[in-house]
Amino acid sequence: MAQLSQVAQTSVAQDEIQEQLVAGLLAAHAHTSPKYLYDVLGSRLFAAICELPEYYPTRTEAAIFAQNEQQIAAAVGPASIFIDLGAGNCSKAARLFPSLQPRQYVAVDISVQFVAEAVSALQQQFPQIKMTCLGMDFSAELELPATLDMRHRQFFYPGSSIGNFAPLEALMFLRRIRKAMAGSDSGLLIGVDLIKDKAILDAAYDDSLGVTAAFNLNLLHHLNRLLDADFRPADWRHRAFYNSGQYRVEMHLEARRELTVRWQDGGERRFARGERIHTESSHKYTRKGFIEMLQLAGFGAVQTWSDPDNWFMVCHAQAA
Repeated sequence: MAQLSQVAQTSVAQDEIQEQLVAGLLAAHAHTSPKYLYDVLGSRLFAAICELPEYYPTRTEAAIFAQNEQQIAAAVGPASIFIDLGAGNCSKAARLFPSLQPRQYVAVDISVQFVAEAVSALQQQFPQIKMTCLGMDFSAELELPATLDMRHRQFFYPGSSIGNFAPLEALMFLRRIRKAMAGSDSGLLIGVDLIKDKAILDAAYDDSLGVTAAFNLNLLHHLNRLLDADFRPADWRHRAFYNSGQYRVEMHLEARRELTVRWQDGGERRFARGERIHTESSHKYTRKGFIEMLQLAGFGAVQTWSDPDNWFMVCHAQAA
C-alpha cells in the first residue's frame, strides 16, 4: 500500500490562508493565488483541460518526453527519489517510471485528498516502487520529511507550472528546490512553456468547450468554503488573454453586474460591472532566459529538449 503521509492543516495555517485571501480581495486590483484553483473539483477540471485540443502544453511536453526518453533517463539516472511537485493525478510521472525506474516516488500536492487517491491507484500498477503522498503548499515552503533520503533526489515540476510564479518568485522557488538537494547526484526535471504567437496562447486558456472557464469559476466555490463567502458563479465570467508586455497569459474573473460579496466577520467588497479578480498568471520564457534563471538559482549543468516548433521545453538541471 502507498505510504500516505499527510501534512495536517493547523488552525494557524487556516487563519493565514484566510488573511491572504481577504488581503487579495480587498487590494486595489483584486487577486487570488492560483493555488486556490486546485480543490478536488478544480484538480479534476484541470486534468480535463490537459485533454483539450487547444491546450498544447500537455501533449507537447509528453511528446518531448517520449521522443527523448533515453537521454532524459540518462540525465536523471536510475534509482532516484522522484519528488513530484504539484503531482495532481500523477499521470505525468507515471509515464516516466518505466524509463526512470525510481526507487521511491513522492507525490506532493496542495489538494491532498485528490493526490492521495491518485497515489493509491498508482501503487497497484507499480508495486515495486515505494510511494509516499504529501499534502503541502510547496509554493510557500518546501519542508520534506527528515526521514526522506537525501541521496539522489530528483525533483519533477512539469507542465510549465513554474509560469504561475512571477519571475522573481520563480527564482526564489528554484532556490528553495536547490536548497532541498544534498549533492551533485540530485537534480530538477522541469517543463517550461516558451513565448509564441498570441492567438495560440489565447486559445489554450479560453477553450471552445468552456472547460477552462469552469475551472476558473470553480474557484468561487472554493472561496465560499474557505471564507464562508457568498460568491455566485453566475455573476462572473471567465477572461483569459496573453499580455505581451509582461510575457504572460492572465486569467481573470469579471463581474457581469455591479455586486457586493460578503464573507465571515463582516468583511465585504463591492465590485463594479466589468471589474476583475486576477486569478492566475502563466509566464512564458525564452530558452536562454530560463537557463540563466536556473544558473542564478544555483544549478550547474543544464540539458534541454524541445519540440520542432519550439513551443515548449523540458530541462534537466544538475545540482551544482
